[in-house]
Amino acid sequence: MTNVDFKLKGGRVHLPGGPVDVDIGVSGGRIVAIGDVGDAGETVDCTGLDVLPGVIDSQVHFREPGLELKEDLESGSRAAVLGGVTAVFEMPNTKPNTDSAEAINDKLARARDRMWCDHAFYVGATAANAPLLKELERLPGTAGVKIFMGASTGDLLVAEDSELARVLASGKRRVAIHAEDEARMNARMDERVAGDPASHPVWRDDESALLATQRILRLAREARRRIHVLHVTTPAELELLGRNKDIATCEVTPQHLTLAGEDAYPRLGTFAQMNPPIRSGAHRDGLWRWLNQGVPDVIGSDHAPHTREEKAKEYPASPSGMPGVQTLLPLMLNHVAEGRLTLQRLIDMTSAGPQRIFGIVGKGRIAVGYDADFTVVDLKARWTIDEQWLASRCGWSPFTGMTLTGKPVGTIIRGNRVMWEGQLANAAIGAPVRFEAVEFG
Repeated sequence: MTNVDFKLKGGRVHLPGGPVDVDIGVSGGRIVAIGDVGDAGETVDCTGLDVLPGVIDSQVHFREPGLELKEDLESGSRAAVLGGVTAVFEMPNTKPNTDSAEAINDKLARARDRMWCDHAFYVGATAANAPLLKELERLPGTAGVKIFMGASTGDLLVAEDSELARVLASGKRRVAIHAEDEARMNARMDERVAGDPASHPVWRDDESALLATQRILRLAREARRRIHVLHVTTPAELELLGRNKDIATCEVTPQHLTLAGEDAYPRLGTFAQMNPPIRSGAHRDGLWRWLNQGVPDVIGSDHAPHTREEKAKEYPASPSGMPGVQTLLPLMLNHVAEGRLTLQRLIDMTSAGPQRIFGIVGKGRIAVGYDADFTVVDLKARWTIDEQWLASRCGWSPFTGMTLTGKPVGTIIRGNRVMWEGQLANAAIGAPVRFEAVEFG
């Protein structure tokens, strides 16, 4: 038994083998003891609480640089830790795009001493930078390459098969994909009905998503390149991805697992608009069916804020996207409470899953030698989301007013108690996430 810097005492700890009532000792930012822990410089009483591996959100848009009116790295990461998230992967559709070594290094510099959680940044693929991606994907602090097959917020777009093939041929790490077919969506522009956001999923229909996913699977096989399909919205895609697990992993979002178009568009209007769209209740139920068959690998928030003024524009002038990093874990804990998935499955999709897919070093599980990243939750807490709790600069959520069971109590990153009972630490200590492909070649 050795003395430690920091001790979590009395909680139900979710180890790789399952939950155990045990203490955890931390020194130097890493887990050094599980069970028999000596005296500690700081002891945190977790009696009645569950200690999960730190939640990793592998898809957020924090809008900096260039779009700070909506969000920035400080405010977005503050929302993350208030929601129990210990690390995020941030997307490249900023102004300018994150498509060069200079842009990656600029984001890392902006994040230093400002981001509350650990972080990594995707590099955006373009036709121009395709030959450079094999070097760019190996930069420290880089989560990998992101491809937009269909236009969304910003102007990053790689739509043609020949260009996609060039991107996939450059590099070795898993490539993240926004899979919507640009040609089909361009041909269906007339399906948009002015003033009716419920026409959004009619325009960006099931076939737009399925066609793009079929195309990228074929191209990935030809290039022998692993891919990760983001924010899947149709059961047909999950069925297809389930037959291609040797080369493809995939993500679902809390929004698509929680909202249904029949209710969301009449109630929320353009505030329910995102890409790919919120679809029908039947689609939502189909996603759950495949989730419980084990097909989706991770849950990402696709946190994509816009101001109220922007979202209040008449459809289709209104932008697509909604905030979500702060509500990811609360929504999913409520789904656990209501019996839609187990806590074990949620842990796999928010910690162990991202670690496996992206080759994260030292995170994703509670084990000796790993980073001391913990998300502490009260599974029995019943509470209502209100705007006062929200930290995102956009100031709104489609889930405001929703009553949930299960709440993040604490966010601990590398042994630092960054958030506890809604209160933040004195300083932001987020650091770049490390990856096997970068560290070890």
